[in-house]
Amino acid sequence: MSDVSSFMIIISDLDGTLLDASTYSYTAATDALEALKKKNACLVLASSKTRAELEPIRERLGHRGPFIVENGGALFVPSSIFSTPPASAMAPDGYEIVQLGMPYSRLRTALKEIAAVLNIEIQGFGDLSIEQVAKLTELTHDKAMLAKQREYDEPFVLGDDALIKSVCREAAARGLTCTRGGRFYHLLGPNDKGTACRVLLQRFRRRLAASQRRLYAVGIGDSANDVPMLATVDQPILVQRADGSYDPTVHMPNLIHAPGIGPVGWNAAILNILKDE
Repeated sequence: MSDVSSFMIIISDLDGTLLDASTYSYTAATDALEALKKKNACLVLASSKTRAELEPIRERLGHRGPFIVENGGALFVPSSIFSTPPASAMAPDGYEIVQLGMPYSRLRTALKEIAAVLNIEIQGFGDLSIEQVAKLTELTHDKAMLAKQREYDEPFVLGDDALIKSVCREAAARGLTCTRGGRFYHLLGPNDKGTACRVLLQRFRRRLAASQRRLYAVGIGDSANDVPMLATVDQPILVQRADGSYDPTVHMPNLIHAPGIGPVGWNAAILNILKDE
């Protein structure tokens, strides 16, 4: 990127991308995070995590930018970023909130209906205790409790992964979608990370138009559920998964394969982007 009048925005997945898949640490990405701050680039966090999970992470990162929760279920924008919120936004706690997902209660009802119709066992987070979620996610008890505070997305596990096509078919019949993240399948409404990203990027472009600056958007993820997000940006980046491989289902033009696992690849790819700027 050579256009000095451009404004850079980085939209990043968390688990397995900016955060290590096992330790949930971002230490390996510290150099790139500091470089982004010096560049005054805008970092947007886009995750399957709940708002309750993201707030402590944002605090540790010193993050003050927008964030997307539960696979695009809602977009949170600090009120100071844009002067006027969209008509659909609410503004409690200093955030403009654009809700794009389906209420969690409806997802829970649909998941039970799908399990009954297919006569199979599906375990969603709502069926699991905090202790069971902690074991599945390798989170602490307190962090698992935050992970269960869901509003727009229901992670679930199947006894047989071969059944996922049938589950997705039944979900689609109900106006819902299925996706797979790093550890779980997810049932959600007609939304994804890409939907939320398009809303946000459109607002940034409108803000920058007055000053004739161009928006340069970079997206970085590690799995199939990041594809809608990656498809909205100028430069998509894919980091390696924990085993050193790249998700074989992610294909798109201009895709950069970051040279490293999770935050190691994140760090290298972002520094390379900044170096070429």
